[in-house]
Amino acid sequence: MLQQVMTNPGEIIFREVPVPEVKENQVLVKIMNIGVCGSDIHVYHGKHPFTKYPVTQGHEVSGEITELGKNVTEFHVGQKVTIEPQVYCGHCYPCRHGKYNLCEELKVMGFQTTGTASEYFAVDASKVTPIPEDMSYEEGAMIEPLAVAVHGVKQMGDVAGMNIAVLGAGPIGNLVAQAAKGMGAAKVMITDISDLRLAKAKECGIDVCVNTKNKDFSAAMLEAFGPDKADVIYDCAGNNITMGQAIKYARKGSTIVLVAVFAGMAEVDLAVANDHELDIKSTMMYRHDDYIDGIRLVNEGKVHLKPLISKTFAFKDYLKAYQYIDDNRETTMKVIINVSEK
Repeated sequence: MLQQVMTNPGEIIFREVPVPEVKENQVLVKIMNIGVCGSDIHVYHGKHPFTKYPVTQGHEVSGEITELGKNVTEFHVGQKVTIEPQVYCGHCYPCRHGKYNLCEELKVMGFQTTGTASEYFAVDASKVTPIPEDMSYEEGAMIEPLAVAVHGVKQMGDVAGMNIAVLGAGPIGNLVAQAAKGMGAAKVMITDISDLRLAKAKECGIDVCVNTKNKDFSAAMLEAFGPDKADVIYDCAGNNITMGQAIKYARKGSTIVLVAVFAGMAEVDLAVANDHELDIKSTMMYRHDDYIDGIRLVNEGKVHLKPLISKTFAFKDYLKAYQYIDDNRETTMKVIINVSEK
């Protein structure tokens, strides 16, 4: 089978390797689609702090089961699935308490272990989640980033009836806004400085979409929610400007959830956070229930994934996909690799 390998930053080769043998608790998945995310781009540029080369990428994925290990009874050949890419120890304190997304030795397929960018991939059945038969493989490859968003929204608990502000309308911000609305939020406002991303958010049903180049964030909050402002602010941009806006304009005693990953050390006004008794939370990846909830939201028509797909590339054009993203950063949401197309 063909397998993608990034040998060095900016360099991708394809090699012929044996189709993996399936162990007794594994399934063999024919990989159909792979999504490209921001972390993949960091690897492409040599800026991911926890990834060494060579590495086979691919962690946002969909496929079809083609073989079952002898102990696997809960799946069947031909079933459409996605894969949860976390590799965890199962023994550390977070793992023992159900928070394996925070494993002390956490590894992620495509970064610290071999990813799914091959024609076939053998994986423990425990890491496989079925997707509905009527869900496209493109959508199936986007369940992983949706699970990130669902887990982030849940850091606030039950958001039903809440007013929510989301800073940053990229793929994760868009999905956080959609997930919050799908989970019962009363009103959702999203901000960005890209009209295209805001137009996508509007297309996906977000109530209020604001370009903060043209409108002050504080004024937008008051206009959207009145003097009580937002119950929670999700920072999905992850820079000093957006976190500064969140802290400065949050309602006293409310909550800020940091979803995005800061590129460097943050400079934030903790004196204001302290004075306003703001609850600042963070979020890390997802767990299995977030996959299940994400799939349910798509199935119920409460989250729309197809509008986020900007372009699809054939498997052999993996490098072209990265180059396209670099050349079209302001107009690209989600790029999909079609592994079945050579």
